[in-house]
Amino acid sequence: MTDHAALVHGDPVPKARVEALLEAVPKRPDRGAGNCATSHDNAADGHRHNKALSAPARAERQRRRWATQVVVADELARRAVAERGLPSVAEVSPTQLLAVAENDVADMGSIVAAALAHSPAARTLLTELEAEQHIPEEAVQDYYARNRDRFLTPDALRRGVDPFGRRAAPADFLPYEQARQGIAQELRRAAGRRAFFAWFDQARADVVYAAGHEHPGDPAHPDHEHRH
Repeated sequence: MTDHAALVHGDPVPKARVEALLEAVPKRPDRGAGNCATSHDNAADGHRHNKALSAPARAERQRRRWATQVVVADELARRAVAERGLPSVAEVSPTQLLAVAENDVADMGSIVAAALAHSPAARTLLTELEAEQHIPEEAVQDYYARNRDRFLTPDALRRGVDPFGRRAAPADFLPYEQARQGIAQELRRAAGRRAFFAWFDQARADVVYAAGHEHPGDPAHPDHEHRH
């Protein structure tokens, strides 16, 4: 029996790191605090390896797979930060998992959201990727034009102005010059997240997982879970 949960570029990631994270995350976390994948009981029932396992046991196995992905993300991010020559980051304290906002889970998936909450290196890498994104002026202008409802003035909101109606006047909207910086920041943040997803998918492509630590969405397993 191996003592590692995964091999990253041939280097072992100890199971102890996964177990430490599992200790820090409640067994049935709510959506806002490190939501993790759970099993589909019906899919598992027909597989010979799963017939003897209870639903809680299958759920716990999926939780371990989910935690392995979070730990692997941290390991990969540490390496990426070092390769980019970024300032060193603090070591992870698995008992101090930051709260994960529910909308972050919805936007990014539970693995990436929890990885960013768990890993200083992942947060450092995301910040760097966001800073690298170039947002064309045309994209900012287009966002401003297509989302007029987001730029109504407080007075227009109080009066119930329809931002897409004929009676909406230019004075009912924040000027583009005032809204531009916030829009650019929002678009850069979204682009940075997309870059982080792309990096993570590519970086973990060659990771080798020990039995019982595979990705929770691996279709090779009958109790796989589609959420990330």
